[in-house]
Amino acid sequence: MTDFEPRTVWLVGAGPGDPELLTRKAERLLSGADVVFHDALVGPGVLALARPGARLVPVGKRAGRHSQSQARIDRMIVAAARAGQRVVRLKGGDPAVFARTAEELAACRAAGVPVRICPGITAASAAAASLGTPLTLRGQARALTFVTAHACAGDAADVDWQALADPGATLAIYMGKAMAGRIARRLIAAGLDPATPVALVENASLPDERRFDSRLDLLPIAARSVLGEGPAVILVGPALDYAREPAAAPGRGSARALTAGAA
Repeated sequence: MTDFEPRTVWLVGAGPGDPELLTRKAERLLSGADVVFHDALVGPGVLALARPGARLVPVGKRAGRHSQSQARIDRMIVAAARAGQRVVRLKGGDPAVFARTAEELAACRAAGVPVRICPGITAASAAAASLGTPLTLRGQARALTFVTAHACAGDAADVDWQALADPGATLAIYMGKAMAGRIARRLIAAGLDPATPVALVENASLPDERRFDSRLDLLPIAARSVLGEGPAVILVGPALDYAREPAAAPGRGSARALTAGAA
């Protein structure tokens, strides 16, 4: 592993959960790590790919229950590298998407610790794959916007709802279950058609994945009644109609089956 020397850190994307969706590079880095600091949502199937004898350290944050502060995680990563270990910081999804990667990069660089990034598949991509739909669609969805519910939680003046309510784009909302009602109201108030297609995917790519399609004005009801405790992504936009057309998605069955669909 010439690119994974002792005293170095790799920030590795664990993908959405299915171990088969890891990149080959991510698997190789896991097999060479001395210590793996991993998020709470990284499942046992992914962790099983770590080198036998590697130290597995849970440092994840979930639903406000923080096992470690970000500053402490930064210090732990740096300390392990300075002790001569090969360090993997394993993050759910893609380290470049809503993953607090900037803080860890900054901590390593300030300490003089070499640090690199291995990308992963983000939840929105996995959700779209499960739905059998593209995230962009020529002539209908020309742009793709990623946003977290935290970004939508501020005052109306703090959020550009007009930009988010683009009828020619797909909006991927991460961690949006609790904010579904506010998000739907704000998007409709900003001009997005209440009948805009919506899809909710929980535990994307995992055996207990759940999928449900709806429309924007019914999003709060759908999020409240359909989703459980797992991580979910909400997709909004005209491209979601593609998953509901049997002719456009061969082998997926009827739109009714998709609406009811738990994986």
